[in-house]
Formats: sequence, structure tokens, C-alpha cells
Amino acid sequence: MNRFLKSALSGTVIVLTMSAAMDNASAQQYRRQGSVVFVTPNGEILDYMPQGSGYTRDRSGNRVLVDGYGNIIATEARARGYYPPPPSRQVYGRDAYNNDPYYSEDPYGDTRYSERGAVTGSIPRDASIDRQPLDNQPYPENEGDYASIEPDQQQPQVTQPTRPAEPVITLKNKSKSEIVALQVFLDRAGTSPGAIDGRMGANVTKAIYAYEQMTGEKLDPNNTDAILEQLRMSGGLPVGTYTITPADAAGPYVAEIPEDYAVKAQMTSLSFTSTSEALAERFHMDEAFLKELNPGVDFTVPGTIIKVINPGEPKTSSVARIVADKAKKQVFAYDASGNLISAYPASIGSNDTPSPSGTMKVDRVAFNPGYTYNPKINFQQGANDKVLNIPPGPNGPVGTIWIALSKPTYGIHGTPDPSKIGRTQSHGCVRLTNWDATELAKMVKPGVVVEFLD
Repeated sequence: MNRFLKSALSGTVIVLTMSAAMDNASAQQYRRQGSVVFVTPNGEILDYMPQGSGYTRDRSGNRVLVDGYGNIIATEARARGYYPPPPSRQVYGRDAYNNDPYYSEDPYGDTRYSERGAVTGSIPRDASIDRQPLDNQPYPENEGDYASIEPDQQQPQVTQPTRPAEPVITLKNKSKSEIVALQVFLDRAGTSPGAIDGRMGANVTKAIYAYEQMTGEKLDPNNTDAILEQLRMSGGLPVGTYTITPADAAGPYVAEIPEDYAVKAQMTSLSFTSTSEALAERFHMDEAFLKELNPGVDFTVPGTIIKVINPGEPKTSSVARIVADKAKKQVFAYDASGNLISAYPASIGSNDTPSPSGTMKVDRVAFNPGYTYNPKINFQQGANDKVLNIPPGPNGPVGTIWIALSKPTYGIHGTPDPSKIGRTQSHGCVRLTNWDATELAKMVKPGVVVEFLD
């Protein structure tokens, strides 16, 4: 690693061109706002000024709206003539990658990116069983335990001094396969990028800085060949193959997950809804990306060979202190010597239900917990006015893990929506992906210090 980690990360702002914004804007409806508009990275028109944001300039002189950490929120563009192209289905295959030097038979690059033949073989079924089991068997302890959310006085909001923004990380014309390699590298290192989807975003940026904090080395995310070399030596290449088993196809699964908590309470389990959802979670993937990587595949057929991410083995250290950084939307786990063990993207609190400040401790850990909803002391969900006991499952309100804290009502837990972690807010608690929450839960014990950093 030393031969490529010594390059400093670029601090320049990514230049968001009009064509890139238009490519990401299909099926969106836009409206003009004066002579210029501000376009988000996913092609939407921004019609408000986010709190704590400010302006800078890109290399073309256009204004760029960034948050307190230098992450791009939106880029200035002329309103006149800014109309999205007609919706079209994006094609992934040889035609989509004719100009990609990394493309071969694998739709996400050449053979550097996928497991083939005797190079590393296929990923065994139990490769990530500690991260998130798929056989729907109960966890080894605290089966059926319920996350108890009780009333608590909300903390007054205090304006905190702005911390210095970390430099913006610039990727130089990287293909999706190269970004996947970077995400897998970070996942194996213990600095989770969240759900792996082949996209460069805030979760990947935060994971890169956490990696540098953990190792004391600079990571050059543009040096794909060096990253791939390290992946070969730490568990194999980023993409591998997996054969769907009869147990995978059988489930059990539920037809759908209702929004209404009263309907949820009548179910026996909030299991996965499909084989693809279950497999995506096992391999730390966004479900849409799993399907994109395997176009036309029927995931319900046993014996089907699919392409999947080859994720990292779970950490097994002992955590002595946890820091929940509310501004960064990230959780850091340290050992007794103060060394960073792992870092996870997180959704932490909201304006309506803020997370607490200060220090508390881990009270208990529940695997596969149920959830107790009380409308008098929780947020209001629909028209429900009675206490409801919602059954366990990966699609439950707190996912597969509940790490209860010494301050009543608060905890660190999983989620039914892993791809939204770090991008949405929570009801005051700390929300991680199910696999990250499971890894953290197995490294903590009652009494571990948890510090909320404003």
C-alpha cells in the first residue's frame, strides 16, 4: 500500500458539468428560478438554502453550494434551456461500455474486477454470516427482545461552532467498476461506505477520511490498480460469483412490508420480501445495484449463478468507546488504547427529534429485536393511537439490532432501508445498516462509553 498511499488527496471541487446533470435528470420535472438554477448531483433543482451551507467557485467560475464539510450540494447552471432529456432505460452491457477500457465480458469492467476460474473461486455461502445471516434463524441471544422507546425531554438546540471542512475528494473519470473496487476496499478495511452501489457519494468520502484516520496513511482513490492489488491480497477481487441455494429461494419471505404500524403488529415476522433483497443485504449491496449487475436474472431459481460483491470479514475487536458524530453522520468505534477500529455511516436524529448530547453508556444489546410503539411517547405514526408490539425482522423499524443506551429511549440500531443510511434522518437514535450494526453489536458490552459529538 505504501507505494500508492503517500499521494495526497485532491482538495479541488468536482466540476459538475451540465451534461452530467442532464444525464441524471431523466423523468424529473424542473421549474425556472430566475436566470440561474442550482442543480444537485442527482439532477434535481434545489429550491432552498440548506442550513450551514455556503458558496465556493469551481474551475469554470460557476458557484458551487457546499455544506460545512465541503460536500457538494448543488452547482449553478443557466435556467434558460435547462430541460431534462426524455426518460430512457439505462443499459448496462457491452454497448454501454464500448469506450470503457476496463470493460470485457463482465459488465463492470475487465477481469480485474471479477472472480474467475482458479483466481479466487466463488464466495462461500457463509462468507459473511456474522454480518447478516440470511437463513432467518433467530440470533443466538435475546431472541424476541423489544426495543423500548420511552418518553424523554428533547434537548434544546444549541448553535455549535462550525468545524473546519475536510477537502473535497475528486475522482478523475472513474467508471462504476472502479468505484465499486474503492467501496469494497473501504468495506474490508473497516471503514464502511454503507450499501455498495458503484456511486461516489458522501458515505464513500467519509469512509476515505476514516481510513486515513485509522491507518495514518493517505489514500489515493484514483489509483485503481493499486487498490485492486490490495484487494487481491485481502480476500480476493471485489466482484465474485455466488450460486443461489434452495434455502435462499425458499425464504421464508413476506409479500410486502406495510407502512401502517398497526398492520405490521399483526404480522408474525418482518422478514425480507425477496431473495434479491436478502442477498443484497448479505453482500452489503444496494438491491437495485445487485439487479443491475445481474440483468434478467431470476433470483428465485436455485442453482442460478450470480455476480455479487465480495465484502470484508467482520471486525472482531473489543470496543471501549463509541463516538456518534452528528455533524458528519458517522459512528466511530475505538479500542481501549484509543485506536480507531471501525467507522460506519449513520443517520443520527432530526430537527424534530434530535439526538442527545454528551456521554452515556451501552446498557444492553438485543439481537433480532421487536419494537414497541407507543403513540403517547413516540412520534405519531399514521392514525395509530394504541400501544403496538411490532415483531422482529430485518424490515422492522430498528432492523436486526438494538444497542440500548443508558439514556432512556435512545439506542444504536439497524434499519429496513440500508441505502438511505447517511442520507436521511432518524427519530433521535443512531441508525446503521443491519450488517454494520451487527458487527458493532458483537464488539460491544454493557458499560461501553458512547459519546455524542455535536
